[in-house]
Amino acid sequence: MTFVHDTTAALVLAADLVNTEFPDTATLEKFLDAHELVPRSPASPADLNAIRALRPRLLSAWQAAGQPASLAAIANDLLDQSSARPWVTDHNGTWHLHVTKPDAALVDRIAAQAGFAFADLTRLGETERLRQCHAPGCLAVLIDLSRNRSRIYCDTGNCGNRQHVAAYRARHNQGKRRSANVGDTEGDA
Repeated sequence: MTFVHDTTAALVLAADLVNTEFPDTATLEKFLDAHELVPRSPASPADLNAIRALRPRLLSAWQAAGQPASLAAIANDLLDQSSARPWVTDHNGTWHLHVTKPDAALVDRIAAQAGFAFADLTRLGETERLRQCHAPGCLAVLIDLSRNRSRIYCDTGNCGNRQHVAAYRARHNQGKRRSANVGDTEGDA
């Protein structure tokens, strides 16, 4: 299933926010720039603290994955507490649905966008697309936007590549052991 741009962007932003540590406002600014959250005022220390407090609330959506009623409750809470108010806006000839006005507090804008995206997942019966990375030791979350719902590794720690390399090495080493064992039995005859 292909989601509308606004839903996809909000889900990716929410996952990235959960997976990112914010030690300072400069890191938050880089994050906001990367996610093209405009227009906005420069991030303040109060914004930084509010975003840090939002992270566990967003993480709870991943913990509710596959449970539509729980995810709906989280979405409703985010929408309610952010005072979401849908707003249609033009981005250079492309119309988008924003869920807050541009002058809303930064944390409210992000919470409302995430809440709306989680509501969309619930409405469409796609809550299982919220996943945690399957790599051992990785605590990152991800949104599976693949057509066949097969994504299991995050982008934050190169987990998929590491797992594939480890599997290759295990197969390669197993093949070497088999060759060595075959050679040993031939010499015994």
